[in-house]
Amino acid sequence: MKQTKTFLGIVAIVLLSAGVAGVTTYKLMEKNQATATFTDLFEQNDNMRLASYNGTDAQPVDLTAAAEASVHAVVHIRSTQLSRTQTVQDMPDFFDFFFGDGRGQQRQIQTQPRVGYGSGVIISKDGYIVTNNHVVEGADEIVVKLNDERELKGRLIGTDSDTDLALVKIEGSDFPTLPVGDSDALKVGEWVLAVGNPFNLNSTVTAGIVSAKARSLGNTASNGQAANIQSFIQTDAAINSGNSGGALVNAKGELVGINAMLYSPTGAYSGYGFAIPTSIMTKVVADLKQFGTVQRALLGIRGNTLGTDLTMNEAQAEEMRKKIDELGVKDGVYVADVVEGGSAAGVLQTDDVITAVDNKKIHKFSDLQEALAQHRPGDKVKVTVVRKKSEKTFDITLKNSQGNTKVVKSADMDVLGAAFRAISDDTKKQLNLSYGLEVTGVNKGKMQDAGIRKGFIIQKANNETIRSEEDLQDVLKQATQSPEQVLFISGIYPSGRRANYAVDLSQE
Repeated sequence: MKQTKTFLGIVAIVLLSAGVAGVTTYKLMEKNQATATFTDLFEQNDNMRLASYNGTDAQPVDLTAAAEASVHAVVHIRSTQLSRTQTVQDMPDFFDFFFGDGRGQQRQIQTQPRVGYGSGVIISKDGYIVTNNHVVEGADEIVVKLNDERELKGRLIGTDSDTDLALVKIEGSDFPTLPVGDSDALKVGEWVLAVGNPFNLNSTVTAGIVSAKARSLGNTASNGQAANIQSFIQTDAAINSGNSGGALVNAKGELVGINAMLYSPTGAYSGYGFAIPTSIMTKVVADLKQFGTVQRALLGIRGNTLGTDLTMNEAQAEEMRKKIDELGVKDGVYVADVVEGGSAAGVLQTDDVITAVDNKKIHKFSDLQEALAQHRPGDKVKVTVVRKKSEKTFDITLKNSQGNTKVVKSADMDVLGAAFRAISDDTKKQLNLSYGLEVTGVNKGKMQDAGIRKGFIIQKANNETIRSEEDLQDVLKQATQSPEQVLFISGIYPSGRRANYAVDLSQE
């Protein structure tokens, strides 16, 4: 009897495993069959096709072809930040505090190189690779290792922190690629593969299903990294450290997402992985390749998802239920305010509820973000709203953050038309300075147009302290994305004369 119980338990485990793999299980055993062999059981039921479940045809999914195609197009990325010289301010000692200037002593330290690892996906035979922005952010050197063990230097084409995407280029031809699939066609419950290099284990494939779509995680995730534009594919395929930038692949072997992060109370995989859908990726990559920066279209509203959620207390939930009854619509994006001069100005109104964009249903704010992320300024979209319990559709021309439809180009340091170097110790003593970036030459460019001459020492740019060329480059990048597109620079000439300049960064 003890043997029979054990046998029954084993059968239950085997069939349950098959069920998890996508095959319907059947009750194959009655009480009088307790001593039957496995062969007997399956012979008695060989007329049963493990296919039907509630009238539908369910087939086991073979992911081997998708895995084989994926591993060759997914690469390992090593990004290195080289050591840098930094100036640190020591706390003032007793004598300096009372008898000196009270600021303490300054000293220079050499930072250690920082190395990070991640994954990337080759999307074209000439070597364009998509990865996460946080994988290559701040990197001085990028090394790409292919599945065939070749190592090539990577060149950064562009990054977009809002979507946490980056585009890297390696030189060569006929690289293995992954075809880009339609992430909008994914269904919850569909099988997917996560392909990457977790913990530096090359060419790792894990399988799972799509757990949810258009998932928003708020401003930060458990790893401190999150995109500002959030409409993630959630999957239970195992994603760990090092998977960032790798491929989320459907059963056809098509790229449907870029693995971006995991959400875990422990920092290790616990069943929640998130990928950026290709519906967003495709447009971002095209912009980075063509313009060096993303042409971001904004609707020009402030709003939130209509409906209750678990983060609300009872009073907030009751207020939302009343609002839903008043508006006459159950879900969508509630328009709390329309931005003056924005795309929706003069068209949408406060208390409108956006329910569709280009006939695609909008249930929550992340759906709206995903729909807009596929467009550029100047594109026209059809926006369907419920206004005073009546449905209306409007044609809206999208604008950028500057309130127009012009192309925004990424300004690199070349646009300034100048050369720079950190100020020497002698210059610091002579002018009583602790930091600054010297202009060592001025050619045709934005700085010459603004009147800046050789020898000028930049100390502030847009209210940010400038100690190095990297500091100026960071401020320049932010300024080109701002509506003003101006770099306000203040500093001093070797003669001691202080000066302020406004550098116009706009590009006609």
